[in-house]
Amino acid sequence: MTHLLPTLTRTYQNHILDSTRWNCYQPRPDDIVIATSYKSGTTWTQEIVRQLIFQGQAAPPRSELSFWLEVRWSPIDERIGKLESQQHRRFIKSHLPLDGLPFFPQVQYIVVGRDPRDVFMSLWNHHSNYTQAGWDLFTSYFNDTPGREGQRCPLPPDDIHTFWREWIGQGWFPWESEGYPYWGNLHHTKSWWAYRHLPNILFVHYNDLSSNLAGEVKRIADFLGIALAEESLPALMQALSLDAMREKQVHIDNANPDRPSVWKDGARTFFFKGTNGRWKEVLSAAEVQMYEEKAAQVLTPDCRAWLEQGRVALGPEKSDFFREVELL
Repeated sequence: MTHLLPTLTRTYQNHILDSTRWNCYQPRPDDIVIATSYKSGTTWTQEIVRQLIFQGQAAPPRSELSFWLEVRWSPIDERIGKLESQQHRRFIKSHLPLDGLPFFPQVQYIVVGRDPRDVFMSLWNHHSNYTQAGWDLFTSYFNDTPGREGQRCPLPPDDIHTFWREWIGQGWFPWESEGYPYWGNLHHTKSWWAYRHLPNILFVHYNDLSSNLAGEVKRIADFLGIALAEESLPALMQALSLDAMREKQVHIDNANPDRPSVWKDGARTFFFKGTNGRWKEVLSAAEVQMYEEKAAQVLTPDCRAWLEQGRVALGPEKSDFFREVELL
């Protein structure tokens, strides 16, 4: 039987995460938390929410507005101070599973998912394309920062197949069985899926953003109670395209030539292809079978169907806010 409301049962602390930093957070009634495991459309969804909140008004870049609270690279007092100073509607990023994130009924949560095999391809591109300067920064921010719990994050392996076997075959935390050397991707979705019936949780899928961006933006706006004028949609869709977001970041990078480049080819690596299905050309039948077995082990059939396909997996009568769900 699922609890009526989520409760904290885990503490996530490793080279990147410290879930106890959320103890300093004081919610406002209209706060928004964008929750993903990683490489599932986090930045895309943050930009959607930024655009909906400001609707054409001048606003600072996303990185100065939407803070990642549990990340260890900056003092939490400094981060909370900046968050408290914000006068606009706040939107916060988190990569924590729901069993490690404080839940507040007055806060709205947008959970973003993507086919785990597509997540893997994007993660490999991210993890294997650090410049030396980028890896040095990663090491100074995470591996060498005081307070790190557990092992150092290892250097990327030379081979994508080695990375796959490690990522799908073992967890970083004892209660997870996949996600190494970060945290569980399947476990993240599983932790939220059990509470999808709650009215302040919205599930958004990368496939649906890709195939019907305007429809998903409207759905997110409705969920957040934000009025969206129909005539504003064309300009909004242009601003939210992957190409536009990539080129905007390239422009920012070019304007700061003295800042070390974290990834080879900069923003064009971070905002890579954004396409699905590339794993079909990379993973062998045996490697795909490893995923099949792990997904069956961790996920319920309906959760797996949604994570792999998006709202289409639910059928037309079951796709709106998961209202058909009964308590498990």
